[in-house]
Amino acid sequence: MSVKQGLLALLSEEPMGVARLRKEFEARTGGTWPLNIGQVYTTVQRLERDGLVARAEESDADGDVDLYALTDAGSEAAEGWWHTPVRRGAPERDELVIKVALAVTAPGVSVREVVQRQRTETMRALRDLTRLAAQTDPSSPADLSFSLVLDNHIFTAEAELRWLDHIESRAERAASDAAHAAAPAGAPDAGPTPKPVARSRR
Repeated sequence: MSVKQGLLALLSEEPMGVARLRKEFEARTGGTWPLNIGQVYTTVQRLERDGLVARAEESDADGDVDLYALTDAGSEAAEGWWHTPVRRGAPERDELVIKVALAVTAPGVSVREVVQRQRTETMRALRDLTRLAAQTDPSSPADLSFSLVLDNHIFTAEAELRWLDHIESRAERAASDAAHAAAPAGAPDAGPTPKPVARSRR
């Protein structure tokens, strides 16, 4: 999620200071993407530089002396964000994807072991997420946003487990094909071992 757009969305509700912006951002996303105060301050400075926010003449209960409000341009940017789909361009780097991609060609590395260890970790994370989701009340406005974020993580973990199953199947098939290709050309297929023929006694 774009921190810049997220802060603009929050400011579209009412003027806020840096401390409250940070608090609201983390509360509404369930703390999934924590922000440090310096990151929020730097982002707000850039928004002010770009003419999207301006300082308001008031203070708030969070101790913020400087509150920021959207300018007309900022309001247009915030409104436009709601109506613009998130573009799926180049995928972000994913350590697991990189590890698997390298494991299938790395000598001496067991792809099956890599997959099994990751499956155990993903299942642990999925259990934790499911337990946390059971403690939220989706019908409560306070829990709804956090519940939706949890749903996203749960669906992602479930998809990862299906992908790991797919990797294991593909890796085993590739290993079998490689072994077959390495067999001497023209070697007859031994097939199943024939059963001995029982001779009748006279």
